[in-house]
Amino acid sequence: MNSAVAPAARERLVHVIQGQFQISDDPTVVLTTVLGSCVAACVRDPLLGVGGMNHFLLPGSTDGRNDSMKYGVYSMELLINGLLQKGASKGRLVAKLFGGARVVEGLSDIGRQNAEFAEKFLAAEGIPCLGKSLGGDKPRRIRFWPQSGRMAQLILDSADTEVFKSERKRAATVTPAPAEAGAIELF
Repeated sequence: MNSAVAPAARERLVHVIQGQFQISDDPTVVLTTVLGSCVAACVRDPLLGVGGMNHFLLPGSTDGRNDSMKYGVYSMELLINGLLQKGASKGRLVAKLFGGARVVEGLSDIGRQNAEFAEKFLAAEGIPCLGKSLGGDKPRRIRFWPQSGRMAQLILDSADTEVFKSERKRAATVTPAPAEAGAIELF
């Protein structure tokens, strides 16, 4: 007797771009992004099998700006609140952090500031960080399977002009929030 085996479900890549977040409990969904100085937090509830990824450009808060998702506080809060709305329990959330590289010389080290912000935010919220790949001088491509928590990372060659164009464009167009303690200034 020849038993037919169902083909494996095809994975569906969902790209998370700068200033966005995505949440899923679909086992076929793989969240992916490319990071330079930006940081992505991959947060999930392992018991429920739901997780999400954000991608923020700047640490700190928005002060009511229109481009709120670019800022870490707003991005992290939206990701966590989105997971809670899907039934996740804050007490079960775990995270992994990626990005925060210094890929463009001559600018302030916004990558380090993003990484420090993300680590402090998770600690303040009581969310354990199970793993991280932060800093350095090379961009990364990451993939996150939100239901299982599996991660994959590819360190990109510094000659990857797509990432550098994105970083330079962002640095030229982002206006920082008004000065406050710990604020950054791009010039």
